[in-house]
Amino acid sequence: MAKYYYDTKNGRVVKGGLMSWWNKMGPYRTAEEASRALEIAQNRTTAWDEADQEYRDEDE
Repeated sequence: MAKYYYDTKNGRVVKGGLMSWWNKMGPYRTAEEASRALEIAQNRTTAWDEADQEYRDEDE
C-alpha cells in the first residue's frame, strides 16, 4: 500500500517516503489526507491541550 507524506518545506503531498524526515509529516493513507496534514496536526494539538487542561483541573 502506498503511503503519502506532506512536505512542509514545499507544501506538497509526496508519494513514498524518500525525503528528509525534517520536512515530512505522515505517513497518511491517502493523498487527500496528507494534504490536510497541518489541519490534522492542529486538531490533534488542540485536543491534547484540552485533555491536558482537564487533567490539571482534576488535580486542583
